[in-house]
Amino acid sequence: MKIRLAGYNIDYETIMDIEDTFADLDSLTPETIAAAYARISRSPKGVDELRAAARAEVDKARASNETIVFAMGHSSIAEHAVFNVDVIGVSRLLVEEIERFRLCSFTEKSQRYVLLKDDYVLPGEIAEAGLANEFRDLVARQNSFYRRCYEGLLAHLGKGEGGGHPDGERRFALEGLAKEDARYCLSLATQTQLGMTANARNVELMIRRLAAHPLGEAREFARALFKATRNVAPSLIRYTEATDYDRLTRRELTKAAEGILSESGRTGRAQNGDVELIWFTPDADDRLAAFLLHSSSQRPLGECLAAAASLSPARKEEIFHAALRRLGPHDPVLREFEYADLVFELVVSASCFAQLKRHRMATLTTQAYDPSLGVTVPPAVAAAGLEGEFREVMEKTKETYERVRRAAPEAASYCLTNAHRRRVAMKVNARELYHMARLREDAHAQWDIRHLVGAMIARAREVMPLTMTLACGKDRFPGLFAEVFPAGGAS
Repeated sequence: MKIRLAGYNIDYETIMDIEDTFADLDSLTPETIAAAYARISRSPKGVDELRAAARAEVDKARASNETIVFAMGHSSIAEHAVFNVDVIGVSRLLVEEIERFRLCSFTEKSQRYVLLKDDYVLPGEIAEAGLANEFRDLVARQNSFYRRCYEGLLAHLGKGEGGGHPDGERRFALEGLAKEDARYCLSLATQTQLGMTANARNVELMIRRLAAHPLGEAREFARALFKATRNVAPSLIRYTEATDYDRLTRRELTKAAEGILSESGRTGRAQNGDVELIWFTPDADDRLAAFLLHSSSQRPLGECLAAAASLSPARKEEIFHAALRRLGPHDPVLREFEYADLVFELVVSASCFAQLKRHRMATLTTQAYDPSLGVTVPPAVAAAGLEGEFREVMEKTKETYERVRRAAPEAASYCLTNAHRRRVAMKVNARELYHMARLREDAHAQWDIRHLVGAMIARAREVMPLTMTLACGKDRFPGLFAEVFPAGGAS
């Protein structure tokens, strides 16, 4: 066995610092690794030799990439070239579109931990509609209340400490809680920044998709991302123009949906709370037991399905306990748990959605933010006596939103806040739901998504109790594990 490091990412400024001493800076490109790996399947040479040849002849490597990736259609070769990208000064609304790309990595400036100033994006659509001053006035009012709300929450939380002025780590913790709830009045136009890591295949896809987006800010981002990456890997990032599929499909679907739903004569179904379980895998415990039997034996799946369906409750519990007995709070459950699916309809605040969207292995589709769904008011805001002013700001927000919606409908959501809500549909398998529970139902999780995921786990446990046996937050795991396995998991 021989394991060799083929490359790694370094800061671009470091590369530029050696420009004067390096004869051919253009040859420092991730394309050579992609080209070398593309040849592995058809060459008797060692991969280290292939990399050396690609580095020596960059133009030839690029030509090879173009043939293999685009002419022959082996797009996965582009995944070997990886970019780290600083994304600065974009709106929270745009970040929701950027982070839809599930095979990229993102770390975003958190409004839970950073006290924000007055930086925000003025959308070109709103300026062109002649509503720039009204939009600025709204954001100024939201931001002004954000600061008052933060101070009021900090004072209220301090009283809970028995008066006085807590300092050190406790002061830091209280400031975090105050920031966490004050941010609900910030607009989706608020500027943020993030670090993004993506391979060339996903960079190209992101550029092409966002080039077709109705928001001007998204199209501007697509142009800027192409400019930042095109010269580094021109053989891998080529097809970046918006297609009719990306530009028109959603628009035509919206038109078709309006016609179909208006003809149905229905005005909509009232939702029973913010979490509704719409569909789940029938007999999920039986099905999962069958897949556990299948992967742990040499029997056909049909036989395992029949056997699982006929198991007594005690025997069925036995197979699940065998699968979970050695589980720790940081272990993922077995991959077989992916065979049990659940589909939820959720009503979530923008603040909650900012965290929910990070679970990109789930399937998550959204409606636009809808002021008619009301707003999420943090309990601490009400407890601090700030709910009245909070709702006044929300009412002013709704008035401005309606004026912008009539003049520039695609940009109206910039007016809305982290408290505003939307409907989302989410399909998640049991394995991913375990992961969500560990992270989001934990005591350290933010209260909004903690309540949401807690309700999702409760609904899931009603229909697949054995599958969800140990689904809970990390803080509750030791206690729940002790209830299920009183002997500590011993056989």
